Amino acid sequence: MAKEPVKKAAAKKASVKKAATKKPVAKKNASKAAVKKSPVKKAAVKKALVKKAPVKKAAPLKTTGKNVSGYGVGGVDVVMSVDQVAREAASIAANAPTKKELDKLVTNDAYLTINDLRAGYGKMEILHEFSLRIGRGQSLCLIGPNGAGKSTVLHSIFGFTNIFSGSIIIDGKDVTALTPSEKLGRAGIAYILQDKSVFPQMTVEENLLMGGFLKDRPAEAKAAAEMVFDKYSRLADRRDKPAGVLSGGERRLLEISRALVMQPEVLLVDEPSIGLEPRFIDMVFEILDDLQKKDGKTIIMVEQNAKKGLAFADIGYVLVSGETAIADYGDDLLENPDVGRLFLGG
Repeated sequence: MAKEPVKKAAAKKASVKKAATKKPVAKKNASKAAVKKSPVKKAAVKKALVKKAPVKKAAPLKTTGKNVSGYGVGGVDVVMSVDQVAREAASIAANAPTKKELDKLVTNDAYLTINDLRAGYGKMEILHEFSLRIGRGQSLCLIGPNGAGKSTVLHSIFGFTNIFSGSIIIDGKDVTALTPSEKLGRAGIAYILQDKSVFPQMTVEENLLMGGFLKDRPAEAKAAAEMVFDKYSRLADRRDKPAGVLSGGERRLLEISRALVMQPEVLLVDEPSIGLEPRFIDMVFEILDDLQKKDGKTIIMVEQNAKKGLAFADIGYVLVSGETAIADYGDDLLENPDVGRLFLGG
């Protein structure tokens, strides 16, 4: 009889214990439901969790007392945004060189002359009263911010733009109104495209012969192609191979060589280093140097690698908003503090 109350008490105690363990679960579920129903509370909980996590602060950017712009990070003393480069370059353009100052950079007499050119696409004017001077056998590199009109200069010389006024003179002849095929066939101007223009399924030799499509007779194009093979053994060794198997540098060599089949006097070269590995970039610039120094070609180039382009070229122009802001010898532009700060990385 005495055992019965003890059993009852033990059962009651177990029941209380069970209820106690269930209570927190219910509370947890209720809390979870409350968080789901209240997005504000959920955000507050998330904020609290984030607050608890220790955040490692980035080391402060070291500067040399100059204003830091752009993203304000990196391993350089001063980072500049594209817009700031354009604004500062535009302020420099207030002291643009005169035609007489451009003439002083030319060796002997000017071979290719651009006078007060206004040109663009459709009705949009990109170049504003643009002038240029280069002597026979000289090289000139155009640099500047994106949208400055660098490639438009090449397009205008070759006949790809609408010319509103001004003139383009080569060896004393006005070629302003000539078509691209007339510029290539009659004026001796070849344009080496920025975009990849090799036909990969065609052989190296077939690609070269495509460059002579304006020759009066196929035999003339064939003879010109053989001269290219004599000059560049890299291409001669692969003359029967599909052009698609060539390396990036060899493809660029093929594009340059294809332009040579028409035996031009002026080469317009748009971004020769674009998309190439450093070793191929050096190879391409050695080829261009050889064409200028040994073959007497006149070269006008647009180059994104400003240091490489100015180191190669006799003359450099800095373009801003369709006008020439600075013009000087290539080596002198490399030493110009404004050019270095804005376009050469300091």
